[in-house]
Amino acid sequence: MDERKYRVIVWGIGVIGAEMVTTILDHRHDLELVGAKVYSAAKDGVDVGELVGRATVGIAATTDVDTLVGLEADCVIYTPRNGNLDEVCRLLASGKNVATTVFLFYPPQLPDDDRDRLMAACRAGGTSVHASGINPGNLSGVLPLALSGMCRTIDKVTLQERADMTLYESTDISFGNMAFGEPLDRITVDDGGFLASMSSMFTEQVWLLADALHADIDAVDVTVEPVAAQQDHRVFDRFLAAGSTAGQRWNWVGRRVGEPRVEIETLWTVGDEYPEHWPKPEHGWTLTIEGDPSMRTHFLTLASFSRPATIAQHVHAGNVATAMQVLNAVPAVCESAPGFATAATLPLISSHTGFGAPSSRKN
Repeated sequence: MDERKYRVIVWGIGVIGAEMVTTILDHRHDLELVGAKVYSAAKDGVDVGELVGRATVGIAATTDVDTLVGLEADCVIYTPRNGNLDEVCRLLASGKNVATTVFLFYPPQLPDDDRDRLMAACRAGGTSVHASGINPGNLSGVLPLALSGMCRTIDKVTLQERADMTLYESTDISFGNMAFGEPLDRITVDDGGFLASMSSMFTEQVWLLADALHADIDAVDVTVEPVAAQQDHRVFDRFLAAGSTAGQRWNWVGRRVGEPRVEIETLWTVGDEYPEHWPKPEHGWTLTIEGDPSMRTHFLTLASFSRPATIAQHVHAGNVATAMQVLNAVPAVCESAPGFATAATLPLISSHTGFGAPSSRKN
């Protein structure tokens, strides 16, 4: 049976976007790459295949937004470093669905004006918008909802993420966007930059889970505790000085009448220094549901649990997982009713390729 082929634009060919492109070229016969957005003059006009280490594919990447908006496409896979609501609204209104990794995780909790603009764009274009990834994303949305199917009642849901970013090569993100290596007073909930945008994504994710599970929360409280490096460290091309920010503990807590119902906690470090007074979950993600019955699961993503792999490959596995969660959702997003397609409203998203095409299997 022939599959419908969806025409896609990849908006941003960074670490995540490159994984999207290579998967489309190598594995996804149901997706047709028709355009790509880049942000540097050096990449403007370069064949997309060349940008990801493949043979040329006859599609030139471009920095020109107007050119991409004018293309016939079913979906834009939106993966820039920072999200732009004006840009997304324009894409949606032009008839292109949007699947993103960077923001809009739960549009119902956006400020009224932003939410109304986004919905108006969806109605104008007959399109939908979806955001996901690992966390926020699958582990703070899909997985808790799936496990909740085994619960009679729920008292509290907690997701803890523990990660040391010393081996993460994208220091423009860890030291640039996330401000590791900066003075402690630079790390605030309302810094007005990337940290504030990042915090809003997790806040939205708490609301998504709370609404889907009828937690009836009143508000989401956000706190952050930065901790200082005890000694100097060299982290790839960056210098982490003693006394500068080497750890960030963030908590997003949805409360009902003061009682915590849904909590996401991130325990992030650089320099492999872990504060003694912090909680000590295993590295990776630990999901705990207190209820009837209570349950706990731990999640870790690696390049392989059986094949030899380098540390760099293990670290990169998280990028692949983030990319695939959104890429695999593209057909469902395109088939959704106009509006907001969330983890709570989309059908289960599974691997499209899986073990391989049916025709490749032996009888």
